[in-house]
Amino acid sequence: MEKVISGVVKFKSTSFEERKKLFAELANGQSPEVLFITCSDSRIDPNLITQTEPGELFIIRNAGNIVPPHERVAGGVTASIEFAVSALGVKHIVVCGHTDCGAMKGALNVSALGDLPHVQEWLEHTRAAVDVVRAKLGDAAENELSSVTEENVLLQLQHLRTHPAVLAKMSTGKVDLHGWVYDIEYGSVNAYDEDQDKFVSVEERYASLIAANAAEEAKENKGA
Repeated sequence: MEKVISGVVKFKSTSFEERKKLFAELANGQSPEVLFITCSDSRIDPNLITQTEPGELFIIRNAGNIVPPHERVAGGVTASIEFAVSALGVKHIVVCGHTDCGAMKGALNVSALGDLPHVQEWLEHTRAAVDVVRAKLGDAAENELSSVTEENVLLQLQHLRTHPAVLAKMSTGKVDLHGWVYDIEYGSVNAYDEDQDKFVSVEERYASLIAANAAEEAKENKGA
């Protein structure tokens, strides 16, 4: 806790001062372009991974980067999604899983969670992903965790489509969905490619966008 408190003090005197103009603008509102749904795992830092500044990501975090299917009973995830899409007008929603995910390990061995009844119930939202992987892999258990991690991301994207606010925006092309998996050890991110029906590197998945950004930066640098 001492490190956390010291960090707050240091933030005020260094990082905040360096971004004072940005925080002055953010004090009056926010307009993030991306809703980033990821795991609560302490090893995941969305802004660090994406190299974004405060105000650029609207973030939802929970065990297993789960999106419960829409229902009439209000929930924190559902309310946050609705606010991000309908009020803030985000244009992209990313569901980002990660390697060595404790929630996915729990989903693969739910019977071991007897002392954690709320966790056990929460992970029911991943059950279809586990069933799909086990049906596909059979006895190939060595690939089970990574496969469930990817399949869970795809399942949560399906759940997103049950949310009226999301589906309405998707129907008019105002919201795009993205499925990612972050590799903690190597710092890489794989993204789901619908055309290939598999996860590929971010560099491959968004090659045209990356090239367009590079060309724009080169043009700006030449003009400067």
